[in-house]
Amino acid sequence: MNNYNNQLNLTPKLMKGAIWTIAAIVMFVVAMAFIRPWYNVWSQEMEGKAEFAKAEQNRKIKIEEARANLEAEKLNAQAEIERAKGAAEAIRIENGSITPTYIQYLWVRQQSDLSNKTVIYVPTETNLPILESTRAMSLPK
Repeated sequence: MNNYNNQLNLTPKLMKGAIWTIAAIVMFVVAMAFIRPWYNVWSQEMEGKAEFAKAEQNRKIKIEEARANLEAEKLNAQAEIERAKGAAEAIRIENGSITPTYIQYLWVRQQSDLSNKTVIYVPTETNLPILESTRAMSLPK
């Protein structure tokens, strides 16, 4: 057997290195058997923290969007109040001076705001549109 060792050129130093390498591999495998479950727990904890942070950020975004919507609604309400004040002031100023001719003028002016609609003007004696042409249709018989 001594002759076989010499043929493979196995020196005590080489044998010692091989034993240490095998021992290191075995220790690595045993260490991984203990470290891997610990790593899995740690990894899941980190994923949970990441999901919690994302949920918290989404909640903050929704709160900010709600605040922005509330602010927009407040501004829309203020604009509506100002429009109502303007209309009330216009009515106060025009009180007593509104004539059927002025109402017809306002109706014609309003028609310029209509887009993609066809309006047919029927000529009358005074060259003003007939505003109440559908009133007869809605009256009960």
